[in-house]
Amino acid sequence: MRFEQFDPNDFIDHLTPEETERFFSFKNLKRRQEFVATRVLRHQLFGFSHIHYTEHGAPYMEDEGFISISHAPGIVGIAICRDFQIGLDIEPLRPKALLLKTKFLSEEETQRFETSSELEMTKVWSAKEALYKLAGRKQLIFKTDLLLKKQTETIWEGRIINPNAHLKAELNIFVKDEYIITVNDSPILIQ
Repeated sequence: MRFEQFDPNDFIDHLTPEETERFFSFKNLKRRQEFVATRVLRHQLFGFSHIHYTEHGAPYMEDEGFISISHAPGIVGIAICRDFQIGLDIEPLRPKALLLKTKFLSEEETQRFETSSELEMTKVWSAKEALYKLAGRKQLIFKTDLLLKKQTETIWEGRIINPNAHLKAELNIFVKDEYIITVNDSPILIQ
């Protein structure tokens, strides 16, 4: 859902009591707008069903299934799946990923991907953000714990290196307007 600048206080009625309390804990106007825009979208899709969070910060909704939330300037998205954990990321096409590539690309990925391409590096960053949401833990190192390989231009294989198990996810990556959108549409596999 796209949104323009707005006063988030005008949409408090779209928040549950718990969300209203959380809303007032945010000091940053942009963060408040993203929080409210996500809840307005949730409200349109599911009514006042509360969004809960796991101990690792992953969102879920009782009686609805697994969800993943992503936001970028002027846009929010919610992906839902009743059957398996889902990871969604929305990234604007911008030079930031190109500038930070040495922080998130493994040595193998540096050889595999077009590292001088803003589009390609934004896709890599978006895919790693989606994998992060699927990993089920915090304190991941994007460069060594989240690894990518292209299968096609739009289907990529992602691997999550966890201490107890290695996980594999198939990611769909596509461009819509000026945004890169990444989401898995199949379950995570244990390797």
